Amino acid sequence: MLFDTPVRLGVQIQPQHVTYPQIRDAVRRLEDMGVDILFNWDHFFPLFGESDGLHFESWTMLAAWAEQTEKVEFGALVNCNSYRNPDLQADMARTIDHISAKGGEGRFIFGTGSGWFQRDYDEYGYEFGTAGSRLDDLADGLARVEARWAELNPAPTRRIPVMIGGKGEQKTLRLVARHADIWHSFVTAEELPHKLSVIEKWAETEGRDTSNLVISNELQRRGPEDADALYAGGTRLFTFGFGGPDFDYDAVQAWLDWRDAKNA
Repeated sequence: MLFDTPVRLGVQIQPQHVTYPQIRDAVRRLEDMGVDILFNWDHFFPLFGESDGLHFESWTMLAAWAEQTEKVEFGALVNCNSYRNPDLQADMARTIDHISAKGGEGRFIFGTGSGWFQRDYDEYGYEFGTAGSRLDDLADGLARVEARWAELNPAPTRRIPVMIGGKGEQKTLRLVARHADIWHSFVTAEELPHKLSVIEKWAETEGRDTSNLVISNELQRRGPEDADALYAGGTRLFTFGFGGPDFDYDAVQAWLDWRDAKNA
């Protein structure tokens, strides 16, 4: 695993209960503050608070961020594989990658998962299936995404990083070993060594080198001591949930200061 890389801070702007101008302003301010990665999430309704409150779609928003920003990386934490044909996902990702390049390499991260929020499925007409069937669909989808990237003209500007979220040992972590550049989870520092050993075992089965895998985890409802423990276990990307309309920029700055101290 890639433990000698600098610590990076990602901020997940929750696309709920705010107007789009408020989101646009948050993107600008967070990039100016020096956040490394900006995320949204891929849902169609709020995940908490007023269930029918304001909410915006993920991929169209990411295309706007690609044009608006100059240096920050960005993506969904995470895309839902169920909602769009995998070949279409690949083409959308490649296009957003090019939009964000601004004369250099693109900055898009392809974060993806199998989906879980049943209301999205029911109201938008997708088959919910089971947790197992959705993971099987994700396995098929990832293979198709990577195959389509190899065929597109023009090709992506870089090898688009793949982030996979989850911790299930039989299917999800095998997909991490097979495809991921970044593994994101909510596991505790105590759980981390075991989960990493599972990924390493699956990597041996898959015949893939995971020495460059970046370990990502969540800061929400955690403090510096928790983050220190996760860092000691190898976590190098830390993500912070950022909800409006009263965005707490001071909390982000505190985590940026913690990041900078770790990287000093």
